[in-house]
Amino acid sequence: MEIDYEDERVLAGEEGETSQKMMEILLALGKVFSARRLVPIRSAQVSGASYKTIGPYGLEWLSSLNARVAVPTVLNPVGMDRVRWREMGVGEDFARKQEEVIAAYSRLGVRMACTCTPYYLGETRYGDHLAWAESSAVSYANSVIGARTNREGGPGALAAAIIGKTPCYGLHLVANRRPDLVVEVAWEKPPSDPAEFGAIGYHVGKIVGNRVPYFLGIRPTREQMKALGAAMAATGAVALFHVEGITPEARIFTWDVRKMDRITVHRDDIEPLFADRAVDAVAIGCPHCSGAELAAIATALSGRRVTRPLWVFAARQVIEQNREAVVVIEGCGAKVFADTCMVVSPATEQFGVVMVNSGKAAAYVPELCGAAVRLGTLEDCLRAATDPDQVGGSISS
Repeated sequence: MEIDYEDERVLAGEEGETSQKMMEILLALGKVFSARRLVPIRSAQVSGASYKTIGPYGLEWLSSLNARVAVPTVLNPVGMDRVRWREMGVGEDFARKQEEVIAAYSRLGVRMACTCTPYYLGETRYGDHLAWAESSAVSYANSVIGARTNREGGPGALAAAIIGKTPCYGLHLVANRRPDLVVEVAWEKPPSDPAEFGAIGYHVGKIVGNRVPYFLGIRPTREQMKALGAAMAATGAVALFHVEGITPEARIFTWDVRKMDRITVHRDDIEPLFADRAVDAVAIGCPHCSGAELAAIATALSGRRVTRPLWVFAARQVIEQNREAVVVIEGCGAKVFADTCMVVSPATEQFGVVMVNSGKAAAYVPELCGAAVRLGTLEDCLRAATDPDQVGGSISS
């Protein structure tokens, strides 16, 4: 791999031992993936943030590092709301360890905006090279914005943040961003609720793996594409998708879809995901809610009263910027938490069955939280949270 004079200085240890180790990580990744050079990045997003997932050994490694990030860097959701963790039912021992993790990252210069939606916090532009780690953020950046990032592992993303560069391979190269599979959504009435797009993504991700799908038959909004991509990244390893006439690269480049493999998604394929089941709690915001989504929840919840736990998750900055909607939501008895989500927090383990409106959460909650999960539209979720006799839900017809 070609590196410049400054990179050689870092590799020689002239910028400190930690920076040297980080450069070694990047060069090792580059060798594995046959990268020819490093490319400067605009920002980084680091995973391995919840003490639930990294444990004592991850914390020990983080605490040993001595450097500063070279580009704006944010953290993935941690295991609790940093202010309201007691309200979530998080224990003091976990909270203490989680704060140690946060302190270790903060000492490296990582911004404590703990979120899986860093694109809501600052400008990310078409063509920007990034080093983001969280799968749904990677999907959104590549697909909806047209930025360039691979799905980085936690150490790789942190190494890129400290060096300010990442190996130029995979989705950093235009040639690798071409679709190789057509997915046709053949519904008589097009999907409309983000949960429906999440269910499509849940189904498609299991089929396509890490391929690059090109969707026909849908006209999604940004929130709907967020749900679609997050679910495909969770059940498969899809880091980039295109939607005919919608996503930026589908509008710029042309492909001969007749030469690609094709699959068709029918309503019957996702109907089982919406099966009826009594629930103990409802969780919304995986990925974290946008301001528009908080406003939609507030409007739909207004005048109703929550009768079972309803947790809503968003980045702290987004919560502060949409305080009026949050006041309405919490005035109805729900909780709006920052910094964390139902997937990475041990607090979710107190519930036996959790209802979500996210295909991503439907994939992760059973595996990571030990809870059964039920998928529903936003209205299904709010009805389950406010009507003690209501357990049913189905996709729109």
